[in-house]
Amino acid sequence: MNTIAFIPLRGGSKSIPGKNLKPLAGKPLFHWVTEAALAVEAIDQVVIATDDPAIKATALAIGHPKLSVYDRKPENAGDTASTESVMLEYAEAHDFETMILIQATSPLLTSEDLSAGLEKRHETEADSLLSVVEQKRFLWTADEHGYGHAVNYKPGKRPRRQEFQGHLVENGAFYICSKQGLLETQCRLHGKIALQQMPEESYIELDEPHDWLFIETLLKSRNPSKFDVQSLPARRSSESEGGFEVRFPNISKIKMLLTDVDGVLTDAGMYYSENGDELKKFNTRDAVGLRLLREAGLKVGILTSENTRIVERRAQKIGVDILIQGAKDKAEELEKLLKAHNLTADQVAFIGDDINDLGILKMVGFAATPADGQPAVKNFVHHICQAKGGEGAVRELAEMILEESGKVEKYEGGKV
Repeated sequence: MNTIAFIPLRGGSKSIPGKNLKPLAGKPLFHWVTEAALAVEAIDQVVIATDDPAIKATALAIGHPKLSVYDRKPENAGDTASTESVMLEYAEAHDFETMILIQATSPLLTSEDLSAGLEKRHETEADSLLSVVEQKRFLWTADEHGYGHAVNYKPGKRPRRQEFQGHLVENGAFYICSKQGLLETQCRLHGKIALQQMPEESYIELDEPHDWLFIETLLKSRNPSKFDVQSLPARRSSESEGGFEVRFPNISKIKMLLTDVDGVLTDAGMYYSENGDELKKFNTRDAVGLRLLREAGLKVGILTSENTRIVERRAQKIGVDILIQGAKDKAEELEKLLKAHNLTADQVAFIGDDINDLGILKMVGFAATPADGQPAVKNFVHHICQAKGGEGAVRELAEMILEESGKVEKYEGGKV
């Protein structure tokens, strides 16, 4: 393997807690640079180096053949650990020739920037390279008395901006070096160093909360067709206020609802009898919701990674169309179901609550989670239910689908 993109991601963050998974313009922060790297043909592998299980699961859910996850050592993931420490940790144990260090805090990075950087290093025969931006700012320094002194211009001959060459500033987006040079010098930059200039707006890194709004605005201007992931009611509320177009999935197209078990149909609790038998608490209202969907002509199913007789018996009692247990890869199981039932992904809704559901949640036309779903899951779904798992979340979703499709029935005593 010749060239790898290396993206170190820590679970801990002081300035912006959980920033690597925090949604930025509709997707987790680290997705922006990851997608840029995956799109570069000259990059053979993209490596996410993390100590955080949620980041690992979210990265693997991308499902790209060029992407892998490396479990970095805890000692190289703390607040005081340097980036070089995890680069060296990986380099000492893996074969490659060239490493491109990419920092997720620079989401304005594009695949064109990376390709240009690789070409620049090759053309200049440099040992290493870093990304920079040109800043046309007048620099000053203060002496021991507090008096200011101009660094890069003469106040008496203040140049006009168009005549001022400015200076190049490291923007922290990416660095390129050889494995050999990294190991020999213990540093990402060494030998003959080339510079790859990026647009001036890429100077901003996501280090502080106030940086977030600025970069998100730039990303949205680059990608006007994208929209923030939020609940359906929130989108409708925004739309009713006017001023911009809000798009959301067409729930009326849904022809199949799939649900997880633990944490969705149940409260995620594990109950045991005196004899050690495992017990689960299901909600009868969820069963009614699934029945109403079937009566309206939709397919309903249970898709779970566990494999128990309890779930099998519950599925038989409810009368679901589909029961898949022991699913190690739910996204793969969905692909099989789409072929078997002649459906497309946008015709399927799925409700899940934990990180092992991320792959399928990203694929379906309508993704939901209970009110107590994991934070990483809430970042991906279209709708967060008001009800918790095992307390009617599936019933709530079923009624939403029926209402949107115009198939809700009126029964004595009000809406079902």
